[in-house]
Amino acid sequence: MDIWNILEYAAWALSALFAVLMLTDLVRIDTTYDNELLTSSREGEIEAAAERHTI
Repeated sequence: MDIWNILEYAAWALSALFAVLMLTDLVRIDTTYDNELLTSSREGEIEAAAERHTI
């Protein structure tokens, strides 16, 4: 087995590890925070309030 095969297996192992970490983070965030909080945007509220013009 040459170095390129070892590097290929290492890359696949790292990508699988990152996928598992991303899935566990997804589950942790989804169970910790409410969906309304995750989809809200405070900056969007500030921008919307700043765009209101009264004549």
